[in-house]
Amino acid sequence: MRAVPVVRALAALAVVATALIVALTMSPRLGLDLRGGTQIVLQAQSTETVKANAESTDRALGVLRNRIDALGVSEPGVTRSGDDRIIIELPGVQDPREAAAVIGRTAQLSFHPVVSTEKGDLVDEDGQPLTIGPSVMTGEGVKDAAGTTDPSRAGGWFVTIDFRDQGKDAWRKLTAEAACAPAGDPQRRIAIVLDNEVISSPQVDPSIACDVGMPGSTTEITGQFSQKQAQDLAVLIKGGALPIPVEVIEQRTVGPTLGADAIDASIEAAVIGLILTGLFITLVYRVVGLLATLALACYALISYAILVLLGATLTLPGLAGFVLAIGMAIDANVLVFERAREESPRTGLPNALRTGFEKAWTAILDTNVTTLLAAGLLFFLATGPVRGFGVTLSIGVIASMVSALIIARVFTEWAVRRRFLRDRPGLSGLAGNGRLRRWLETSGPDLMSRGRIWLGISAAIVVVSVAGILVRGLNLGVEFTGGRLLTFSTSQAITADQAREVVSEAGFPHAVVQTSSPTGGAAESISVRTEELTNDQALKIEDALGSVGGTVSKETDELIGPSLGDELRTKALIALGAAIIAQMLYLAVRFRWTFGIAAAVAMFHDVLAVVGLFAWLGKPIDGVFLAAALTIIGLSVNDTVVTFDRVRELRRERPDEKFGAVVNRAILQTVPRTINTGLGAMFILAALTVLGGDSLTDFALALLVGLVVGTASSVFTASPLAVLLERFWPDQPQAARTKGPVDPYAHIPTGRETEKSHAPR
Repeated sequence: MRAVPVVRALAALAVVATALIVALTMSPRLGLDLRGGTQIVLQAQSTETVKANAESTDRALGVLRNRIDALGVSEPGVTRSGDDRIIIELPGVQDPREAAAVIGRTAQLSFHPVVSTEKGDLVDEDGQPLTIGPSVMTGEGVKDAAGTTDPSRAGGWFVTIDFRDQGKDAWRKLTAEAACAPAGDPQRRIAIVLDNEVISSPQVDPSIACDVGMPGSTTEITGQFSQKQAQDLAVLIKGGALPIPVEVIEQRTVGPTLGADAIDASIEAAVIGLILTGLFITLVYRVVGLLATLALACYALISYAILVLLGATLTLPGLAGFVLAIGMAIDANVLVFERAREESPRTGLPNALRTGFEKAWTAILDTNVTTLLAAGLLFFLATGPVRGFGVTLSIGVIASMVSALIIARVFTEWAVRRRFLRDRPGLSGLAGNGRLRRWLETSGPDLMSRGRIWLGISAAIVVVSVAGILVRGLNLGVEFTGGRLLTFSTSQAITADQAREVVSEAGFPHAVVQTSSPTGGAAESISVRTEELTNDQALKIEDALGSVGGTVSKETDELIGPSLGDELRTKALIALGAAIIAQMLYLAVRFRWTFGIAAAVAMFHDVLAVVGLFAWLGKPIDGVFLAAALTIIGLSVNDTVVTFDRVRELRRERPDEKFGAVVNRAILQTVPRTINTGLGAMFILAALTVLGGDSLTDFALALLVGLVVGTASSVFTASPLAVLLERFWPDQPQAARTKGPVDPYAHIPTGRETEKSHAPR
């Protein structure tokens, strides 16, 4: 065995061993949409004195972290996004009202003397009117606060406050003045005010003398506190003041069972899709197909290990991307095996396979780069769980190249060198061309002679799609319009009319109420969408549904502010436009500018076709659909890249042949690859569509339709358009100036020097 295969085998072993160790010793970080909980996004607001920038937002983040830690939430996450946003993740928190009330308050904490209780603009904690004097101390003077209990005090709860140096002096002065009033007099009280709301107004203890005050750096607030009341009061006092006001612009809540169900459904889809893809590839490519399936299993292990090692958050769309990448991973192997089949009639199996890897390299590189471009745009321009799709898709692309070009190559090259396969080349899956390829080579249709017809059909699809958008309109999700979307499950099936009636009677006649049921009858899943809704109003809707639906469980809760909705909608348009332009520029550099324009038009056609279908069906256009649209662009351009790569090769070999004939020949030669890879991805998407549940069905459907349309457009839109553009702006290949055709792969060994040539049959 030569040195290169040995090194490749050792590298494959090292990668798989490392991935296995990581998978066994580390756990993935699940997003809130998979483990359940609440995510709140806060937008810092500039004031006349403080500008909302990275520095002030970081200070606010520190205050918020103290409040969240005091809430006792397990493994909370508090991070800054950009210069003026804070993302808070609270695993396990299903009712966001308490968290939002504590976290989102500006918390301008101050301590005041009480003037009287006869009248006033404020009320105390018992609802009685209160008039207070000017502030003597702010929250800056508070060092710490805690709710605690002392068994010697009969188990009552109280709040201890620790002051800073400046705070203890101010506190002593404040209590010294209040102590001059007689016991029971309102002026002996001290009001602790948070955001113009009195959270506590305790009396100064009778033991404190007038003009003496309470010395030291610690004091206590006593009363008839429960444990929760004492701890909540301590959280508010300890949190102090945020340096800048904040506004809740996004809030998402996912029930604890939805994430578990999504994980189970995705695992089932992955297993079933992997089995179906493996059986199909084994049936088509036999022994090397079986070995490629084993490499595909290694790919899944490597992808998972990279995800865990990087500490990336696995979200529901990200999990779908992980499953989808399994179907895409087989693409590189199919490219190699199809090229090897073309070489096998002229040389032995080992050299045919090696030549297949060499000749398929450029197409593999281009298809993966174009997919990475779409995934990268998702990561930088998307938000929330959809960003996770871009992460896992990128990891999947990288892992698929390792799987196909290193692991699968080690397996297959080892196999084709065995005497058993060399004596039985038909069993290898690489010997000769199949019936479809032979028919295409001898009797294949001249597709490009009808180029104008195909372009006319493509134009008709665009017209129908635009008509759907104009006639039916786009059902934009709350991510793009702003508003609130609540999804509930009920223990008793109710009809859509019942749900709408009780929601309307609860005071929300304009809410859009929709229901769904696996059986098609009365529904156990209800979604309620409104423009504006507070957390208390959301609870009111939940109670109303419970009056007719029995036990109600909140599955999801999405709140998007109007400003964020406008921003996300703009980012979505930018992402789609940037994806098409980036792909066009890349193809223009790699191939020719006419190819880039043809591919860009085909991509636009594919996305518009799926958008039009969703418009006619009334399905939502949301952030998950954006992930699907960008993936469609990547899938669409993959087939086009493979075709154009073959056009470039044949153009060099046949410089005098008409360009339309070259394109037609390239299409016919790559049809087997297109069918085989398309079916592999379709198995995965079909499994996701059937098993993915409501959260993934529309996503998988968009990708499934996009895959079919994208595969067709590479042949019937991009290719005839490239031929049409070439008529107006022809390109003379360099090889045409030589005396004869030049084989661009002449440097690759053919095997004739070492093995007996096999004549084609």
